Amino acid sequence: MIHFPIALFMVSFAFDLLALWRRHRNLATAAYYNLIAAAVATLPAVATGLLAWQWQYGGKRLRGNLRLHLILGLISSAMIWLVWWMHFRQRRKPGQRFTAAYLAVEVVAVAVITLTGHLGGILSGVEAPTA
Repeated sequence: MIHFPIALFMVSFAFDLLALWRRHRNLATAAYYNLIAAAVATLPAVATGLLAWQWQYGGKRLRGNLRLHLILGLISSAMIWLVWWMHFRQRRKPGQRFTAAYLAVEVVAVAVITLTGHLGGILSGVEAPTA
């Protein structure tokens, strides 16, 4: 469940880049629908993360990497919704190309989501921290 919004957003980003490069509106449309799915998928991802915190830690104050992962996860979700909203607004203007602000927010979102996922991998034991 956690990986769906990540994958959908990254594919959306790839479609946006291809749409810019190829100047093909259908790729931007594919990016938009991936963004919708990614944004909606963040809702259960955040909910299950918060439930896991309550269940496993009894709602105790998180510290260190766990707190950082929670904060970055919430920021990632908000950024996915922000990118969707920006894309939604641009779709309403026919012939409008992506703005520099849109692409900048999208790149920052990719970086934050990547960092969040990496930290989640370390916390789950999938990735070993580097020394």
